[in-house]
Amino acid sequence: MDVLQLFKCLSDDTRLKCVMLIHCFGEACVCELMEALALDQPKISRHLAQLRKCGILLDERRGKWMYYRLQPELSKAARTIISTAVDCQNNEFDALKAKFTRCQISDSRCC
Repeated sequence: MDVLQLFKCLSDDTRLKCVMLIHCFGEACVCELMEALALDQPKISRHLAQLRKCGILLDERRGKWMYYRLQPELSKAARTIISTAVDCQNNEFDALKAKFTRCQISDSRCC
């Protein structure tokens, strides 16, 4: 994947936030991303499918839920771009990470 294709794949706010959260936490379930981003399952799943088609994410089914992680063969340049995007975020992204973490440790966790 070249840099232009990477930026096109990450140009949507929802896709970028999903990738940044997955980068920060190592993997994410659809339900965790739904909770953190306050979006419905079809919208999150559609964006994740696009990221998978771009070659940025891998998916794995566990029971009824899908988990996503960064593609292991993702180039060093792509990983650096994603990492830099995370490093440049503001308090809004910190709030998303906090919501994601609360979903992970909550007793009512969906997955």
